[in-house]
Amino acid sequence: MKKLIFCAFCAFCVTLTTSAQKFALVDMDYIFKNIPAYERANEQLNQVSKKWQAEVEALQVEAQTLYKNYQNEVVFLSQEQKKARQDAIVAKEQEAAELKKKYFGPQGELFKKRTALMSPIQEEIYNAVREIADLRGYQLVLDRASDQGIIFGSPKIDISNEVLSKLGYSN
Repeated sequence: MKKLIFCAFCAFCVTLTTSAQKFALVDMDYIFKNIPAYERANEQLNQVSKKWQAEVEALQVEAQTLYKNYQNEVVFLSQEQKKARQDAIVAKEQEAAELKKKYFGPQGELFKKRTALMSPIQEEIYNAVREIADLRGYQLVLDRASDQGIIFGSPKIDISNEVLSKLGYSN
């Protein structure tokens, strides 16, 4: 009976070791920093973002100027003039808020532009990672840059340089 239990335990251990999974790590920040197209796209996004932010801020400054002028002249204005000025201030603030939402909202222009510029690069990286994983038999590839759960990752299983090489960027 003891021999049977021991044999079953040994078979179980052998089964566990033969089905061991292989893991690899990539550092997406490192990969992105070594891809010139990504850096150019990021710079383009920053420039567009600054331009749009300046437009929004200009409208906000206009609204603030209207409000300050209103405060300075409120004692001299009739009820109709007060109402007209208040409406103008509110309209300018709403215009600024709508423009901000249009450019920077969840489905705004910046999001669309970022998706258009970054998706092809990310897709290319994903395909390279997938090919390397298939070639080497990795069942799981983790991003060490974004996953807070990785406390330590051996450099031996980091395939970031291999991904860059596959994409045609030598390091």
